[in-house]
Amino acid sequence: MVKEAVNSALDDCGLKYADIQQATVGYLFGGTCCGQRALYEVGLTGIPIFNVNNACASGSSGLFLGKQIIESGNADVVLCSGFEKMAAGSLEKLASPIDDRALSVDKHIEVMSETYGLEPAPMTAQMFGNAAKEHMEKYGSKREHYAKIAYKNHLHSVHNPKSQFTKEFSLDQVINARKIYDFMGLLECSPTSDGAAAAIIVSDRFLEKNPRLKSQAVEIVGLKLGTDLPSVFAEKSNIKMIGFDMIEKISKELYAETKLTPNDVQVIELHDCFAPNELITYEAIGLCPLGKGHTIVDRNDNTYGGKWVINPSGGLISKGHPIGATGVAQAVELSNQLRGRCGKRQVPNCKVAMQHNIGIGGAGVVGMYRMGFPQSAQSKL
Repeated sequence: MVKEAVNSALDDCGLKYADIQQATVGYLFGGTCCGQRALYEVGLTGIPIFNVNNACASGSSGLFLGKQIIESGNADVVLCSGFEKMAAGSLEKLASPIDDRALSVDKHIEVMSETYGLEPAPMTAQMFGNAAKEHMEKYGSKREHYAKIAYKNHLHSVHNPKSQFTKEFSLDQVINARKIYDFMGLLECSPTSDGAAAAIIVSDRFLEKNPRLKSQAVEIVGLKLGTDLPSVFAEKSNIKMIGFDMIEKISKELYAETKLTPNDVQVIELHDCFAPNELITYEAIGLCPLGKGHTIVDRNDNTYGGKWVINPSGGLISKGHPIGATGVAQAVELSNQLRGRCGKRQVPNCKVAMQHNIGIGGAGVVGMYRMGFPQSAQSKL
């Protein structure tokens, strides 16, 4: 899978694997040096390869690292890839055998235990399901709001040939699907997925030497990586426990650095591991005031014809969530949207794109993208 994704990226920009000077590979499940083993299928060139394990934000953390490598001047061409090969069922089935080491999410689980209690259900489903229950109690969102998000993302995926699922479901089918935890059904949860993604980051210096690539070059205007704040445990809030304050903080930093705001954005790939996380993240990234995420659903401001198109790929819920690949796959989708290559799912007048990727434990990444040389891109059209 990695070989296919990497070769696709190389073919897209007309480079060879020998041109890659450093590489990052994100994955969650696997032993040491899996990144090397995957990339050795493409070539053995002796370059530095970094294995990145940062929960569900592993792929985008690799992008963050790749961007820093470029900015440091230590390389002009960096490959950022990610993959996952998963077993059926919940994530607990993929975890390593229990030993005496602390779980990375043990403090997160304590918050749930002390608020809504623990149930015999997948742990991550409980985390995000409980955050939704808290949102309903505090702010008045309804069960239907979360179902509508899943309905929307499944509908978007119909036009994505690389989506794991490409089937439209009715709202009733979403609501009445087999329950995974509390109100939340199967169609509101991301599936276990096999997949890989790859992107190539280059320096301005490299583009000056290879001007043919300017017409397709997408600029990473800003990319922020963050971890949890004290409130994640101290406030005994499930909304805070799933990383709300972390995402709010790095989003504000992103807007300040890029001089862009959500009002400048047309398309967002947002980490909808479970439907509740999409709605709650609307607030964390500042699309609406605190407690008003469900009003975006009510206004259809999260789909074609609304203010933003959120998850045109189908999102994690329908496109799939091969964990290490997800953050890179989001960047690929946004780049293709900016380049106008998405066919029936193309977002009209797409000028600025935003990424949101999060992992419990925790790690969060938000980014802004736009065409680096819009005049070159337009002239090529």
